[in-house]
Amino acid sequence: MSSIIEDVMARKLFNSRGEETIEVDIVTVDGFGRASAPAGASKGKAEVVSYPEGGVDAAIKKMDELIVPELIGMDAEEQQEIDSLLHEIDETENFSNIGGNTVFAISLSTAEAAATSYGTTLFQQLSGYLANELPYPLGNVLGGGKHALGKTTDIQEYLVIPFKARSFSEAAKANIMVHDRIAALLRKADPNFTGGTGDEGAWAPNIKNEDALKIVAKACEEVSDELDIECRACLDVAASSFYDPKKEVYVYSMEGKKRDAGEQLEFMLHLIETYNLAYVEDPFDEDDYESFAELTKKVDNCLICGDDLFVTNPERLAKGIKMCAGNSLIIKTNQVGTLSDAWETTRLAKRAGYVPVMSHRSGETTDTHIAHLAVAFSCPVLKAGVVHGERVAKTNELLRIEETLGNRAQMSII
Repeated sequence: MSSIIEDVMARKLFNSRGEETIEVDIVTVDGFGRASAPAGASKGKAEVVSYPEGGVDAAIKKMDELIVPELIGMDAEEQQEIDSLLHEIDETENFSNIGGNTVFAISLSTAEAAATSYGTTLFQQLSGYLANELPYPLGNVLGGGKHALGKTTDIQEYLVIPFKARSFSEAAKANIMVHDRIAALLRKADPNFTGGTGDEGAWAPNIKNEDALKIVAKACEEVSDELDIECRACLDVAASSFYDPKKEVYVYSMEGKKRDAGEQLEFMLHLIETYNLAYVEDPFDEDDYESFAELTKKVDNCLICGDDLFVTNPERLAKGIKMCAGNSLIIKTNQVGTLSDAWETTRLAKRAGYVPVMSHRSGETTDTHIAHLAVAFSCPVLKAGVVHGERVAKTNELLRIEETLGNRAQMSII
C-alpha cells in the first residue's frame, strides 16, 4: 500500500449559509481524501485570513500555481512535513497569501488520504488506534446574536450538554429531546412563535436574554428526569459581538441595558449560579484576559471557555494559561490553519489542564472530519449543533465511530 500523492484538485462549493467555500481532493496511489472549509459569522480578530484577496477563486488559482506542484510525489503520511511546507509557501504569519481555508482543506484531506491509503479511519490513523473515548455533544438549541436575523437574544447561543449519558447515542438523543422540548415551551410562552431558527438550527425567538435561559434550563431539567441523566444548560455569549470598545460597555439591545466590565462579570456570575450553567463561552471581549481570569477564579463546576479569546492560537493560549484566564478553549482548525497547528494548541491546553472543545462553525458543510478529530485529539466535548443536515452529519459520524469502537467505546471524563 502506498500513500504517495498522485493528484490534487480544488473546487468551489457552498456552505450552509450559501457562501462560497473551497473543497480539496487528495489522490494517493491507494487512497483518497476530501475536505471542505467552514466559515464563522463571529470571528476573532486574531484568526488566520480565510482567503487571499480575490476570495475563493484567487485561492484556487494560487493553490494550483504554488501548492499542487510541491505536493505531487509527497507522502500523505508525512502530515507535519506537508503542514510545514504550507507555512513555507505562504510566508506570512496568518496565511494571508494562500488563505487559511485553503490550508485547512489541504491539511485535512491529506490526513484522510493517508488513512484510506492503509484502509483505516481518520481517527484511528491520527491516534495510532489508541483512541476510544467519545466526546459529550454540546448542542446549540436557542439563540440569536450574529447567528440569526431580526429581534432575537443578544447572547448568541444557548446550549445543552448531557453529562452522565452512558453512550454517545444516548447523549445525542438527549440533545434532540431538549431541542424539541424548547420548541413546545416557546409555543406555550408565545403563541406567535413561528418556529424560526438561526444559522445552526437553534430556535431564534423574540425573547429577552434571561427569559430564554429559563426556558432552556426548564427543558434540560425535564429531559434529565425522563432519561435519568444530567442535561445542563450552557452559553456562548459571544460578548465581543456586542461590546462597544469606545465606551467600554456591553450593549444589551434586547434589555435596553449597558454593562461595564464589572457589571458584566456580576451578570455572568448571576447566570452561572442561578441556572447551574456547565459551560460559558466568550463571556467577555476577546482581549479582556483579566475578566476571564476573575470569572474563572470565582466559579466552581463550570467551564469558562475561550473562543475569540484564544482562536486556537498557541501564543494567545499561553498568555491565558499564565494569567489563569479560563479553563477551557475552543479548537477550530481553520482558525489557525493546519492540522498540526491545531494539535499543537490542543496539546498545550491539555498540559495546562484546560479542557479542549472541538467545534464546528456557524457556516458549515456536510464535512464530518471534526467528529474524527474530537476522538483522535481526546477532546471531551464536541460542539457541533443538534439539528440541520450539516450538523447531524457530525453526530451521525460519531454514531458510526461508536459502532466501530464496539465494546472499547466509552464516554470521556471531564
